[in-house]
Amino acid sequence: MDASPLPLLTLIPFLLLLPDIIRSHTPTVSVRDFGATGDGKHYDTSAIQSAIDSCHTKQCYVTFPNGTYLTATIHLKSNVILDIPKGSTILGGTKLEDYPKESRRWFVILAEKASDVGITGGGVVDGQGSEFVVKFDERKNVMVSWNHTGACSGDECRPRLVGFLDSTNVRVWNVTFTQPAYWCLNIFRCRNTSIHDVSIYGDFNTPNNDGIDIEDSNDTVITRCHIDTGDDAICPKTYSSPMYNLTATDSWIRTKSSAIKLGSASWFDFKNLVFDNITIVDSHRGLGFQIRDGGNVSDVTFSNINISTRYYDPSWWGRAEPIYVTTCPRHLNSKEGSISNLNFVNITVNSENGIFLSGSKGGLLRNLRFINMNLTYRRWTRYEGGSIDYRPGCQGLVNHNIAGIIMEHIDGLDVENVNMRWIDGRTEEWDNPLEFRPSTVNNISLLNFRSGFYPEKGYFDSK
Repeated sequence: MDASPLPLLTLIPFLLLLPDIIRSHTPTVSVRDFGATGDGKHYDTSAIQSAIDSCHTKQCYVTFPNGTYLTATIHLKSNVILDIPKGSTILGGTKLEDYPKESRRWFVILAEKASDVGITGGGVVDGQGSEFVVKFDERKNVMVSWNHTGACSGDECRPRLVGFLDSTNVRVWNVTFTQPAYWCLNIFRCRNTSIHDVSIYGDFNTPNNDGIDIEDSNDTVITRCHIDTGDDAICPKTYSSPMYNLTATDSWIRTKSSAIKLGSASWFDFKNLVFDNITIVDSHRGLGFQIRDGGNVSDVTFSNINISTRYYDPSWWGRAEPIYVTTCPRHLNSKEGSISNLNFVNITVNSENGIFLSGSKGGLLRNLRFINMNLTYRRWTRYEGGSIDYRPGCQGLVNHNIAGIIMEHIDGLDVENVNMRWIDGRTEEWDNPLEFRPSTVNNISLLNFRSGFYPEKGYFDSK
């Protein structure tokens, strides 16, 4: 009889340990042997790059003994793992001349067209993001922009922290990324990427301070990550090709924007995405879809997720929606994408706003399922509510009363075992549990759906 294959969940612990098993038999070089000082004042770029370039074996670890290593962009190559141990920091430069000419290559650590490449060790990569702040503001910082160079336009011309571009077999584990000036970890057109036991700390008031941006990449696994940052925490996008097979599990997130967001760059399809066992704390938006450019989304599952969302300043996209699923054309000439086969299972919500489900005439939401959900709505901040946020594009920010679930342009929604609680004396802001127009919403099924008002004192006394 043929032996049955081991289930994937059984193999995951072994796969996560595999890098450590391999490392015990892997050559190691130290950046100190190539002249790095590690004093945080003098640039160690040349020494670090020389250590990387000296690796000619199948796999090679480049290590950083205790210290702080100031550097301009360093370029990883195939078969090299940066080993940054606890007590060591790679410190990104803050000058324009520290980065390549092309803005798409502005990273502190950059791997292009590499394979079997990664970062680990327990130490820190620091982008010195505070050095890029022109004006500190608790609502939203005003940031430096290098757009005068002509390399890019707008107010987002700043270096990112770590980038893997057009690479395969990427591994990032047991490392801390902190203070990126712009995006933190960018996975672009990569295949077979593993990110686990990574901590990301961005400035909570800095725009475009994304945690992990996955663009046009397939077969990606994110697990056991801690992300505390100002902008979108986990953000899949499609610019030039479809995205398939993304799994994110066992993680903790806080952000002033979306904890998980598909889009808004969405020119190509998203398919087979799974998000499981994730805690979202004090975020401006929980689970978000901003499909604006004609790509389609299908077969996405969110399960075992705890969500807490609240209002922040309206200059940030989001109005405290725990779940936000939208399709609409970015511009008048943009295509409309559709979203289908979404599953939300075992979801717990504590939020200042309700769920927003909004398709468009040419981009319907189809076959959505809400199974085993507990929704608690109450107000606790002083920010003004009463609006719907369609941004970017579309209708912008629209004044509108709040409902438990708002539905537009939907064909197929199953609601089963959903409990909606209203814990707030300010009930004049809440219109009703469910709001939809029959002319745009069809095939809605409610099974064991409950909605009720609970006085705040009685509710918390019973918890």
